[in-house]
Amino acid sequence: MFCDFFCSLIIWVVFSILKSSFFVTNTYVYVQPDKRDVVGLQEQVFVRKVIELHDKYMAYVNDCFVNHSLFHKALKEAFEVFCNKGVSGSSSAELLATFCDNILKKGGSEKLSDEAIEETLEKVVRLLAYISDKDLFAEFYRKKLARRLLFDKSANDDHERSILTKLKQQCGGQFTSKMEGMVTDLTLARENHSGFEEYLNSNPNANPGIDLTVTVLTTGFWPSYKSFDLNLPAEMVKCVEVFKDFYETKTKHRKLTWIYSLGTCNINGKFDSKTIELIVTTYQVPLPPLDEKKKVIEDVDKDRRYAIDASIVRIMKSRKVLGHQQLVMECVEQLGRMFKPDFKAIKKRIEDLITRDYLERDKENPNMFRYLA
Repeated sequence: MFCDFFCSLIIWVVFSILKSSFFVTNTYVYVQPDKRDVVGLQEQVFVRKVIELHDKYMAYVNDCFVNHSLFHKALKEAFEVFCNKGVSGSSSAELLATFCDNILKKGGSEKLSDEAIEETLEKVVRLLAYISDKDLFAEFYRKKLARRLLFDKSANDDHERSILTKLKQQCGGQFTSKMEGMVTDLTLARENHSGFEEYLNSNPNANPGIDLTVTVLTTGFWPSYKSFDLNLPAEMVKCVEVFKDFYETKTKHRKLTWIYSLGTCNINGKFDSKTIELIVTTYQVPLPPLDEKKKVIEDVDKDRRYAIDASIVRIMKSRKVLGHQQLVMECVEQLGRMFKPDFKAIKKRIEDLITRDYLERDKENPNMFRYLA
């Protein structure tokens, strides 16, 4: 019995030392500056170092401490604290999304073999498990995925689908549903283009005389883009009308909204010495990086309000009457898989639901709420 107690005591002491070591080493990596001045490179190096650090300590836990649950707990708790700190004004969620983008896009700073890419993506998804704001990662990742897909910057379709599978296994189907829809849209767009070419071959009088490729996007899957009317040249107006006619042969119940800011035009410029192909935007309204980041955060905050509302209504519909503290705790537990809700935000949503007649306060105990059917 004394031996068992002594062994348990030793394990606890080693656990405490190892946990402290995690914090010290993580803080060391966190504050180390990188002397190179390439924009974004420090963040890439930071994520790479965190991956290496996680591999190192995971090997210790698996090999030296024979997979003991107490040491897995120490590693988990330390990385949860560390991975939820910001770096140079950016959240860990944004850094991981940017790191993935550099791996998956053409010409990215990470030059890896297919096997190394798969292994690295697997490790990034493991790190995501420690991050509270997974929904923020999802929104940043979705924006970057949209750029890769729409501007033909994705290096490999298989890798794009592979990381979505990993994210789905880690975070659930709802987490990746929009992203999977985006990838599917691009596959359907290629099939659509083949059908459009067949339509033009069957209707030579409709051919506008300009090579046209249209990507039809499903509104609910993609980030929102500004749409403005544009006075197109007559030749391009004909292109738009011809595609509308073709699209109506496939479906009559969908409305096309043209996003010219995402389009490009290839123009042959004929000069005295030679012909040069110019690639220009159809219409471009770029958002400055800071404004775009602000919009991502605003979109996530809006989605979180809806998620908190839905969670509160589900809980109260089931429980009918519940105290404030218990309602907040159950709401945090429900939403913890996607993000860590702020208590003040939950309180604010409760007050809003009261004004909208979903809930009411108990007249005798203001800390008790009743569900109104």
